Amino acid sequence: MTQPTTSNPTDFIRDIIDEDIRTNKHAGRVATRFPPEPNGYIHIGHAKSVCLNFGLARQYQGTCNLRLDDTDPAGESMEFVESIIRDVHWLGFDWEGRLFYASDYFEKLYAFAIELIKSGNAYICSLSPDEIREHRGTFTELGKESPYRNRSVEENLNLFERMRAGEFEDGAHVLRAKIDMAAANIVMRDPIIYRIKHEPHYRTETRWVIYPMYDFAHCLSDALEGITHSICTLEFENNRPLYDWIVERLIPANRPKQVEFARLSLSYTVLSKRRLIELVQKGYVKGWDDPRMPTVTGMRRRGYSPEAIRKFCAEIGVAKNDNLIDVALLEHCVRDDLNERAPRVMSVLRPLRVVIDNYPENQVEEFECANHPQRPDMGTRQVPFSKVLYIERDDFLENPPKKYHRLGPGREVRLRNAYIIKFENMVKDEHTGEVVEIHCTYDSQTRNAPPADGRKVPGVIHWVSADHAVPAEVRLYDRLFSIEDPGSEGEDFVRHLNPDSLETLTTCYVEQSLKDANPGSSYQFERLGYFCVDEKDTKAGKPVFNRVVPLRDSWTKIAEGK
Repeated sequence: MTQPTTSNPTDFIRDIIDEDIRTNKHAGRVATRFPPEPNGYIHIGHAKSVCLNFGLARQYQGTCNLRLDDTDPAGESMEFVESIIRDVHWLGFDWEGRLFYASDYFEKLYAFAIELIKSGNAYICSLSPDEIREHRGTFTELGKESPYRNRSVEENLNLFERMRAGEFEDGAHVLRAKIDMAAANIVMRDPIIYRIKHEPHYRTETRWVIYPMYDFAHCLSDALEGITHSICTLEFENNRPLYDWIVERLIPANRPKQVEFARLSLSYTVLSKRRLIELVQKGYVKGWDDPRMPTVTGMRRRGYSPEAIRKFCAEIGVAKNDNLIDVALLEHCVRDDLNERAPRVMSVLRPLRVVIDNYPENQVEEFECANHPQRPDMGTRQVPFSKVLYIERDDFLENPPKKYHRLGPGREVRLRNAYIIKFENMVKDEHTGEVVEIHCTYDSQTRNAPPADGRKVPGVIHWVSADHAVPAEVRLYDRLFSIEDPGSEGEDFVRHLNPDSLETLTTCYVEQSLKDANPGSSYQFERLGYFCVDEKDTKAGKPVFNRVVPLRDSWTKIAEGK
């Protein structure tokens, strides 16, 4: 796969790498990795890390591994592994055969743990989980040593071997690193590095009943793979001393440098995997690929392109401090991408029937319409026109205000790429009073031409021929949450779910050219927004469209205002 090409940015991470290359650290090599845990689908925050790690490897002619950090069997599955592999590829990156799993190293990690025990740097602790938390202390109180801290090497080895053999229940014992219970950094107060879990692993099945903790497995996996720069988010900053402590005692000649950057926080969105899992499992959304989800899979189904996501990640850059990014910037990048490549078509989402009284019965004309007004290379298409049309219900008002430039009593309007029509009368539902049909006349001399008498017709509306239009379902997606920072709401975040995040319209009509539109293809519905053919629910001849983004670009207006 060809790697995406972009100009090389500068930031503090690249400054660090430049200095390491200047001093010939790691013999001038640059090796990064993207290490997701396979307990969920990756999201836009992971996409930022993907772009950064693979982008660094490309920029410095280095390598980037894809490694699944699968050290906790609870919740991990091949479904998540396959989704991660698929999504990273879709984003445009390739690990060139360097696909690894932390579970590949279980035997080596066990041997490393034995080595720590033998060197007096680890011990078996038999305190309960609550007791371990109590002994750890607080930010203002020093920790207390476990009564099991000074077990002999022989006893520790014996207990650890029996733990592996499955003799003990979950929680009976843990293996802890022997560091310093008085350390200012709580992470360094004898952290747990192995625990008992009688739970089958999706790859190793029941061969193991003890599993390494993430902090133990992650740094050693980096070192085993020859990673030079371990790029991670700020929440791991306090864990960096433990990362270094473990590697220095077990693989000192091959210690990577951990560098932290700000994780992505996006407005009107939650990116905590635990919260995303809750949204899926409790049915607040329709799965990981729901187009309202910030997962890469969900964004792809909604109609976001990998190019737009990569552009967004480049726009926000790499920062040292956490901040909330306006989701409008992401939408701007998506809109900017689609504006360039999405063909234009006409569709009617809320149809109102229009009969052109003076148009010949059974006559059908073909209008040649440009697929893109600025891209002649995208060609043209033929759009049929007939006596009966559908227009948007919003394009007619019985009592229009003064500055309303669409159709109404006594008004004219131009039909896009076609004729000027004039309102004559309307038909209402006798029970509700709702307008259900309007009758117009057309000026036959105005086919793609101005009126001969020079009169001004300011409004232009879109339409479809009733006899030729294709029925379609259209899903109007909006932001999933109704407040800017739902992530700050703790466990109560779901009460801010936007009840209008999805509106499904089932009586829409689209041009006949879209009858067999390819799933995943994107279009601009003129005057309405950008839409994508749903990959999952579209059937032959029965298209389903997802709104990707509206036409209005609030981010550009915000940026210009600033």
